[in-house]
Amino acid sequence: MRLSLIYACAPLVLLVACAGGSPDVGAAPGTAVSSYGMFLAGDAALADGRSGEASKFFEMARAAGGDETLVSERAFTAALMAGDITKAAALAPTGDQASEASKRLGRLVGGVEALATGKGKPARELLAVETIGFPHRSAAALLSPWAAAEAGDLDASLVRPQVRGDAFVEYFGQLGQAYLYERARRYDEAETDFKAITSTDASSELALLAYGGFLERRGRKAEAVTLYDAALVGETGSIALRGARARAAAGRAAPPAPSIREGAALALMAPAAGMVTAKQTQIGVAYLRLALRLDPQRNDAWLMIGDFLQASGDSEAARAAYGRPKPGSAEYPTSQAKLAWTYQSAGDKVTAIKLARAAAATGDADARLTLSDLLRSNDQYPEAAEVLNGLIRDEKDPDWRLFYARGVVLDRLGRWPEAEADLLAAVKARPNEPELLNYLGYTWIDRGERLPEAMAMVEKAVAANPRSGAMVDSLGWAYYRMGDYKKAIERLEQAVELEAGDPDINHHLGDAYWRVGRRDEAVFQWRRVLTLKPDAKTKAAVETKLATGLGPDGPAKKIAGQ
Repeated sequence: MRLSLIYACAPLVLLVACAGGSPDVGAAPGTAVSSYGMFLAGDAALADGRSGEASKFFEMARAAGGDETLVSERAFTAALMAGDITKAAALAPTGDQASEASKRLGRLVGGVEALATGKGKPARELLAVETIGFPHRSAAALLSPWAAAEAGDLDASLVRPQVRGDAFVEYFGQLGQAYLYERARRYDEAETDFKAITSTDASSELALLAYGGFLERRGRKAEAVTLYDAALVGETGSIALRGARARAAAGRAAPPAPSIREGAALALMAPAAGMVTAKQTQIGVAYLRLALRLDPQRNDAWLMIGDFLQASGDSEAARAAYGRPKPGSAEYPTSQAKLAWTYQSAGDKVTAIKLARAAAATGDADARLTLSDLLRSNDQYPEAAEVLNGLIRDEKDPDWRLFYARGVVLDRLGRWPEAEADLLAAVKARPNEPELLNYLGYTWIDRGERLPEAMAMVEKAVAANPRSGAMVDSLGWAYYRMGDYKKAIERLEQAVELEAGDPDINHHLGDAYWRVGRRDEAVFQWRRVLTLKPDAKTKAAVETKLATGLGPDGPAKKIAGQ
């Protein structure tokens, strides 16, 4: 389901049900009717991800005298999603007519606004876990110690937050406690916490950078370098860890400990990521907006906001979000890569590759991989291969995806023996990866090579992804190449049902129809292919079949009983 459909049905504050009731469309002109029009315009803008415009429409609807509770809740939602937290806090729903869900979120927003403006005592009151409740209990719990610190209550600020059964609160609550111990100059207790959250196999890059920064601030740069080196063993591509190690090794100034607002913003990142992972995207984005109210320089939040906006179809706003990280920041290469893809999606290939080159120039491995992907997408295979060659050379133990990507590029260049070697290396490292199995299996099938082995690979891929039209097509094409046209048609018809707009799948089905003498249906499929924007090779093949009336590899083969 698209995010916009979620918005169209349920405002963020309601979560589980659409708003009930309709404005009085029979009221006098200029009153309820105009309010209803503004309400609908606001709803449409919110559905399209244009939260800023939606906020303006809802304000106009309120001014025109529409349903106060409904319009106010939508106006609150729009302001929050647009990132205008001050306005959202002022619009926070209250009173008997407002839903409990909206009032809980309104208290969280109000607490963050109070914290952002240095009002610690009101922030503590608003963020009391028992008054906010589900589903914002975890966010409120992680924010509460920082609100206590802002209010000047040292003892309360050092109490680790707890929510029963919540691993996010347990882990990130201890990270926050470590920072607050450091703030209180209780360094031994701070280090105990930092060690605890970095000593497990599941320790996060965020925690490792936090502990390393603490060691640097304590003048223990050699220990920080050792910590970063150990972390880089498993995260060789992390530009943040590499940058931290270089800083510590060079003896440059340590990163400062977070301020109260920065620490509170960090506390919101875990529940935000958790909500996005749990498909509660609206709440996750709301938390990201709140984090940015506390710390507008929180680049990871801007990247996540950009992803949401791009998925919602608001490329302009997404580009603005991706443009926030500054050159030299750890997130800059990633932001530029994401920015490049927004232009690629819009058809501006020149700008896309220009931005990708700039990001790759930073040396970031992910940015270089993005450049290779864009080059491949734009048929610039020789340069894509060179970029991937460099990435593979730079890695002691190259990731299987690099071999897969280079194998695809070499295949496009007609260098099949080299491509096959890369693809086999990738399969050896990742023997159960459906997409990889499908690609190699399909290519063997299309080349008429190693058909039994290829068939087994594709069957394994289809078993893992039975709703993938591309993979079902591969299986159908395998049957075709092996001469079992009846099974081929069964699978290829299924593939077309799954991905009706794919020119290659329709082309394959046309060939299979031709083979069993179903000429009219074959011609229909081939003509359909020409309406689906096929690549030049497929287009030429189909046009030749239609012009000559010969079909694939000569006249159709008649099969008894078909």
